[in-house]
Amino acid sequence: MTALAEERRAQFKNDVAELKLKTGRSRGDGAARVLGLVLMIGGAVAAFVVYLSSLTQDDLRNIASYQILATGLLAVTVIGAALYLAGAVARVLRLWLLRQLYEGQAQADQIAEALRAA
Repeated sequence: MTALAEERRAQFKNDVAELKLKTGRSRGDGAARVLGLVLMIGGAVAAFVVYLSSLTQDDLRNIASYQILATGLLAVTVIGAALYLAGAVARVLRLWLLRQLYEGQAQADQIAEALRAA
Protein backbone atom coordinates (compact mmCIF):
# COMPACT_ATOMS: atom_id res chain seq x y z
CA MET A 1 0.00 0.00 0.00
CA THR A 2 2.83 2.44 0.77
CA ALA A 3 4.48 1.68 -2.56
CA LEU A 4 1.30 2.79 -4.32
CA ALA A 5 1.15 5.97 -2.23
CA GLU A 6 4.80 6.74 -3.00
CA GLU A 7 4.17 6.11 -6.69
CA ARG A 8 1.17 8.47 -6.69
CA ARG A 9 3.16 11.12 -4.81
CA ALA A 10 6.02 10.89 -7.31
CA GLN A 11 3.58 11.09 -10.24
CA PHE A 12 1.91 14.16 -8.69
CA LYS A 13 5.28 15.89 -8.21
CA ASN A 14 6.26 15.13 -11.79
CA ASP A 15 2.97 16.45 -13.15
CA VAL A 16 3.23 19.63 -11.08
CA ALA A 17 6.80 20.13 -12.31
CA GLU A 18 5.64 19.69 -15.91
CA LEU A 19 2.92 22.30 -15.41
CA LYS A 20 5.49 24.65 -13.82
CA LEU A 21 3.20 25.45 -10.89
CA LYS A 22 4.48 27.10 -7.75
CA THR A 23 3.96 24.86 -4.74
CA GLY A 24 6.49 26.43 -2.43
CA ARG A 25 6.05 29.04 0.22
CA SER A 26 4.47 32.37 -0.30
CA ARG A 27 6.41 35.40 0.90
CA GLY A 28 3.56 36.33 3.23
CA ASP A 29 3.40 32.89 4.78
CA GLY A 30 7.12 32.83 5.49
CA ALA A 31 7.02 36.30 7.01
CA ALA A 32 4.01 35.36 9.14
CA ARG A 33 5.78 32.26 10.43
CA VAL A 34 8.95 34.19 11.30
CA LEU A 35 7.02 37.01 12.95
CA GLY A 36 4.92 34.49 14.85
CA LEU A 37 8.01 32.67 16.08
CA VAL A 38 9.60 35.94 17.22
CA LEU A 39 6.42 37.01 19.03
CA MET A 40 6.05 33.61 20.70
CA ILE A 41 9.59 33.51 22.01
CA GLY A 42 9.78 37.23 22.82
CA GLY A 43 6.44 37.29 24.63
CA ALA A 44 7.23 34.23 26.74
CA VAL A 45 10.70 35.46 27.68
CA ALA A 46 9.45 38.96 28.48
CA ALA A 47 6.60 37.56 30.62
CA PHE A 48 9.10 35.48 32.57
CA VAL A 49 11.34 38.54 33.09
CA VAL A 50 8.36 40.55 34.32
CA TYR A 51 7.48 37.75 36.70
CA LEU A 52 11.01 37.68 38.10
CA SER A 53 11.06 41.43 38.57
CA SER A 54 7.66 41.34 40.30
CA LEU A 55 9.14 39.11 43.00
CA THR A 56 11.17 42.06 44.31
CA GLN A 57 8.11 44.29 44.79
CA ASP A 58 6.29 44.86 48.09
CA ASP A 59 3.63 47.36 47.03
CA LEU A 60 0.46 45.67 45.80
CA ARG A 61 -0.10 48.35 43.14
CA ASN A 62 3.27 47.59 41.56
CA ILE A 63 2.59 43.86 41.68
CA ALA A 64 -0.81 44.39 40.02
CA SER A 65 0.75 46.44 37.22
CA TYR A 66 3.32 43.68 36.66
CA GLN A 67 0.49 41.15 36.48
CA ILE A 68 -1.26 43.24 33.84
CA LEU A 69 1.97 43.54 31.85
CA ALA A 70 2.61 39.79 32.09
CA THR A 71 -0.93 39.06 30.93
CA GLY A 72 -0.44 41.36 27.94
CA LEU A 73 2.83 39.63 27.07
CA LEU A 74 1.12 36.25 27.23
CA ALA A 75 -1.47 37.61 24.79
CA VAL A 76 1.43 38.57 22.49
CA THR A 77 2.68 34.98 22.79
CA VAL A 78 -0.74 33.61 21.80
CA ILE A 79 -0.94 36.00 18.83
CA GLY A 80 2.51 34.83 17.74
CA ALA A 81 1.41 31.21 17.96
CA ALA A 82 -1.66 31.99 15.86
CA LEU A 83 0.46 33.73 13.19
CA TYR A 84 2.91 30.84 13.08
CA LEU A 85 0.12 28.30 12.81
CA ALA A 86 -1.69 30.29 10.11
CA GLY A 87 1.48 30.42 8.00
CA ALA A 88 2.09 26.70 8.39
CA VAL A 89 -1.51 25.74 7.63
CA ALA A 90 -1.66 28.05 4.59
CA ARG A 91 1.16 26.15 2.91
CA VAL A 92 -0.47 22.78 3.53
CA LEU A 93 -3.84 24.04 2.30
CA ARG A 94 -2.26 25.50 -0.84
CA LEU A 95 -0.74 22.14 -1.73
CA TRP A 96 -3.97 20.33 -0.84
CA LEU A 97 -5.99 22.67 -3.10
CA LEU A 98 -3.54 22.14 -5.95
CA ARG A 99 -3.86 18.39 -5.55
CA GLN A 100 -7.67 18.58 -5.48
CA LEU A 101 -7.69 20.66 -8.65
CA TYR A 102 -5.28 18.29 -10.34
CA GLU A 103 -7.27 15.18 -9.40
CA GLY A 104 -10.55 16.86 -10.40
CA GLN A 105 -9.12 17.72 -13.80
CA ALA A 106 -7.85 14.16 -14.26
CA GLN A 107 -11.29 12.80 -13.35
CA ALA A 108 -12.98 15.20 -15.77
CA ASP A 109 -10.60 14.06 -18.50
CA GLN A 110 -11.46 10.42 -17.79
CA ILE A 111 -15.19 11.14 -17.97
CA ALA A 112 -14.78 13.06 -21.22
CA GLU A 113 -12.74 10.21 -22.70
CA ALA A 114 -15.38 7.68 -21.63
CA LEU A 115 -18.12 9.77 -23.22
CA ARG A 116 -16.16 10.05 -26.47
CA ALA A 117 -15.61 6.30 -26.53
CA ALA A 118 -19.31 5.56 -25.98
